[in-house]
Amino acid sequence: MHSMLKITFSCFILIAALADLHGDEDVKLVVADLGLGLNCAKVKVFSGTSLLFESTLTDLPSGVGAFHTDPNQPKGLAIAVASGSCIYVYKNLRPYFKFTLPPLKINAVEQDLWAQVREDKIDLAMLKEMLKNLRTTEGDSLSLRSLRFLTLTPPEMEPFIDLHKDVILKRETVITCMSTLKKSLAEEHAVSCPVIGTENCEIYVLDPEAFTILTKMNLPNVPVLTDASGLFDVDFRIIVSCRNGMICMLKRNSTEAKIIIKLTSHAVGLVRVNKNIVLGCMDETLSCYTHKGKKQWVLQLSAAVVAINLLDHKARGFQAVLVALANSEVQVYQDNVLVDSIQTQDVVTGICFGRYGREENTLIMTTKGGGLVIKILKRTAVFEKDKAHVPSARQVSRLQVPKKTKLYVDQMLREQENATAMHRVFQSDLFRLRLTTARAYASALEQSLAPVSNSVSQKLQLNAMVQGMGPTFKLTVHLKNTSSNCPLFDLFVVFCYDERLYSFPKAFFKAPMLIPGVNYPFEVLLESCDSGGASDVIKVFVCRHGWSSPIITAHVSMPACERLPL
Repeated sequence: MHSMLKITFSCFILIAALADLHGDEDVKLVVADLGLGLNCAKVKVFSGTSLLFESTLTDLPSGVGAFHTDPNQPKGLAIAVASGSCIYVYKNLRPYFKFTLPPLKINAVEQDLWAQVREDKIDLAMLKEMLKNLRTTEGDSLSLRSLRFLTLTPPEMEPFIDLHKDVILKRETVITCMSTLKKSLAEEHAVSCPVIGTENCEIYVLDPEAFTILTKMNLPNVPVLTDASGLFDVDFRIIVSCRNGMICMLKRNSTEAKIIIKLTSHAVGLVRVNKNIVLGCMDETLSCYTHKGKKQWVLQLSAAVVAINLLDHKARGFQAVLVALANSEVQVYQDNVLVDSIQTQDVVTGICFGRYGREENTLIMTTKGGGLVIKILKRTAVFEKDKAHVPSARQVSRLQVPKKTKLYVDQMLREQENATAMHRVFQSDLFRLRLTTARAYASALEQSLAPVSNSVSQKLQLNAMVQGMGPTFKLTVHLKNTSSNCPLFDLFVVFCYDERLYSFPKAFFKAPMLIPGVNYPFEVLLESCDSGGASDVIKVFVCRHGWSSPIITAHVSMPACERLPL
C-alpha cells in the first residue's frame, strides 16, 4: 500500500464508517471526534481532505454507522451516531431523527425519597445515608441523580437539591455499541436495521423507517462489541462480546443469549470472517473460533492488540484480518498466516478498509495522537504468505499408521462380545474405589489427621514439623492461605499437649493476616519435662475468634527425648 494523505486533528477520533451519502458513488468518511473536554464531541464528514459536515454531540459517541432507511430510495445512506442514551440520525447531511432509549424502571424506595425531598420532609444527611444503604442492597438500580448526589460534599448538597428537586426523576441507560443488520434483502442497497447494545445488558433491533423497537434480547453481561449477519425477517445471528469476557450468540425468535465462548482475557476487537469469529484479546493473542465456539487456532503476537478490522478485497475474493498493535505496526493475517505488515509513525487506535472516494480499496487509520492516515492498495499488489509460517513437508506428510495386527483384532472382537460384562466389572471396581476413598476420608476427619480446612470459606493449609533430639525441641508451624483473592485474619494457633511431658513458653499465639499464596512459618521452642524421656502427640489447632470449633488441625508425633548422662 502507498500513502495517499495524512490529516491531523487536535484530539482523539473514533473511526466510524465509509458511506455513499448521496448515491453518487463518491464515498465519504464519517468520523466521531471525541474532543478534549466536556461538550466537545462532534460528528464530522470528510470528502477527500475537505470537511463537508460537522455537528456537535451532547455526550461522548459510542458508535457510528451508515444504513439505508427507505426501500423506495435505494441511493443515499443515513448516518446514525450513538451518544449517551440517544441515536442521532442524519440524512443528506441534515438532522433527520432522534431516537431515545426507553427509560428504566425506578426503584420505589428511591422515588419515595425524592418525593419527600420535594416536600421538604427529609434531612439531606438522612437522604444520603438512605441512598447509600439502598445502593448497597439494590446494586446499580439507582438513577443518575442519586448516584451524583452520593458523590457530593455537604456544601454542594443544598444547591444540587434546589436545582433538581422539582425535576421528574428518570433512570436512563446508555448505548455501549452499535452495528447494522440487513432487514429483508441481502443486496448492497437494501434496508438495514440498527442493532444497539445498552449498559442495561440488552440488545435492541430498531425499525429503520419508523425507528421503533422491533425486538429486544437479554444478555448475561454488558455488551461492548457486536457483529450482525443474516436477514432480520428470515434468519440472523448477532455475535456479542460482553464486558466479563464471554462471547454470546443471539438468534431469531430468541430472547436470551447463548454463551458460546468463555475467554481467559477480555476481547479488544471482534471480526467475522466467513463462518469464523476472529478475536483480538488483551493477552496479546489473536484467536479464531467457529460459530459453535470451537477453537480453530491461536497466535501469540509481538505486542498488545489495539484494534482489528476486516480486509475484504471483493474483486479478488481475498479476505484477511487487519490487526493494529501497540508497537505502531499493522499486520495483515489470512487465517493464521501473516501476509503483510505496515509500520506507522504512531500507534493506530482505529482501522477501517473499504471504498473511499472513487478508490475501491482504501485503508484508513486513526492514530493515538489524533492523526488520520489514508493508504490506497496498489492494483498490482500480491499477498504472499510468510514463509516462516508455512508448514514444512514433514508436517504436511501423512503419518505411517501401522496395520491392525491379529492380536488387536482378537481383542476388539472380545470387547464387542463381552462389552456388557466388562462394563459391569469396571463399574463394580469403580464403586469399590470410591467407597474405600470415602471411608479413609471419613476416618481422617474423625481422627483430625487431615491438615486441610473443611470449610469452603476458609481455604487454609497447615503443616507442622518438629526438629531436635531433646530435651529442647523446635516445633515449626507453616500456614498458607490457598484462596485466590480473600485474606484471612483473626486466627489463633493453639497447642494441645500433656503438661506432665512438655512445657511451652506460650500455649497459643495470634497469627497475622494471611495474604493468599504466601507461606507463613512460625517457630516455637518447647522443653521435655519427663525424666524418662517419654513422648506423646501434640495437637495443633487453628481457631478463629468467635468460632466454637477449630478451622483446621494437625497432629505432631514427638520423638523420644534422649538425655545425656551426667
